[in-house]
Amino acid sequence: MQNKDPQQPRTQKNNPLHGITLKQVVTELEAEYGWQELGLRIDIRCFKSDPSIKSSLRFLRQTPWAREKVEALWVKLQARKQVWSGKS
Repeated sequence: MQNKDPQQPRTQKNNPLHGITLKQVVTELEAEYGWQELGLRIDIRCFKSDPSIKSSLRFLRQTPWAREKVEALWVKLQARKQVWSGKS
């Protein structure tokens, strides 16, 4: 049965990014890895040349392939954190 009420939010149980903003993703990755390591893990200029949250968000919002890579790295980080914390 589909949710036809536009006022009621749809649930996305299998989407780990549901409810997470791009700003939250970038901020958490920068805190975990730092700009230098992010630039090594994902080869994009916004992480290597004078990086900032603001410039990274601007680039990632305009560049779908780069955003996908950043979101995938964040999902991997969350999975790793769950393993280490003992949560399933």
